[in-house]
Amino acid sequence: MTHQPDFTFIDLFAGIGGIRRAFEGKKGIGGKCVMTSEWNKYARQTYEANFLDHDDHMFNGDITEIDEREVPDHDVLLGGFPCQPFSIAGVSKKNALGRAHGFDDPTQGTLFFDIKRIIDEKRPAAFMLENVKNLKSHDRGRTFEVIKTVLEDELGYQVQTRVVNGRSFTPQNRERILIVGFREANDFDIDALELPEPRKTIESVLHQKGETPIPHDAGRYFDHRKGEVLDKYTLTENLWTYLQAYADKHKSAGNGFGFGLVKPGMTTRTLSARYYKDGSEILIHQENKRPRRLTPRECARLMGFGDDFVIPVSDTQAYKQFGNSVVVPAIHAMADHMKPYIEKALVAERESARRSA
Repeated sequence: MTHQPDFTFIDLFAGIGGIRRAFEGKKGIGGKCVMTSEWNKYARQTYEANFLDHDDHMFNGDITEIDEREVPDHDVLLGGFPCQPFSIAGVSKKNALGRAHGFDDPTQGTLFFDIKRIIDEKRPAAFMLENVKNLKSHDRGRTFEVIKTVLEDELGYQVQTRVVNGRSFTPQNRERILIVGFREANDFDIDALELPEPRKTIESVLHQKGETPIPHDAGRYFDHRKGEVLDKYTLTENLWTYLQAYADKHKSAGNGFGFGLVKPGMTTRTLSARYYKDGSEILIHQENKRPRRLTPRECARLMGFGDDFVIPVSDTQAYKQFGNSVVVPAIHAMADHMKPYIEKALVAERESARRSA
């Protein structure tokens, strides 16, 4: 007997499916994904390796090429729309290159308006959007005002926002803004979501001697016989010398730039998509050795992905993907908070349809 989902949703700017994981099926809050959009071929490779039940499922690449009328009907729209145009790092980089950012970015900044046209056409009962904390302050708040005006005044949704730190769930300081909207007025209160006290430290995500081997990792990251992370993750002497000199230079200039060395009992900085370059924001202390990068599996754990999550791509691509993803249990907490209101909205919708029939 086929299980009937509690609701349907679409997954836009899906990345590797972190948001979907929180909303779908038994591991999430019971929804069924009916459409995915993701343009990056490597992210799509990881996504497809982990979400294989694509029956009745539409998979699209570039959202700008999707006709909103062809999007399947859905109850909830989900989207972690690109954050580089609004992030502190992204804005700094674009300024240095003399390029536009925010809504002036000709490729990424306008993608919010693809969300707008889909919501306008399909009128889902609810949506949840995710972005960097800096979205609220970008361009002196004007960017965020445009977004809120579109969602509330033009589309008519009841909208609330909250900055949630993944630190409540994993040993990583990662603040992200969640934007939740409902088509019909209700008493949903985003601030009523209670987050657990941060307790986890770096040891909770690191490979440990004696840990159970993960079949789909096939020894790519950890030598179970020796009980050690593979040597390739330890920084080379040249790179470690460079990072120390770079940090010293900025420290003497009064800047805070430098590497983030993490020891037992500590938490980490935010994992970014540039982690593959030198790993400098999160370096793991090793006794009597140079520090090392996190392995891709440790990055997965740091983002709240279970060890069942398959990593089919190269280390470089994996680092980019986890750095661009979401802290899954943080999204799951918000999904749990939204679920009763989604259910009430759908009951009211069905009752209205019955009366009209």
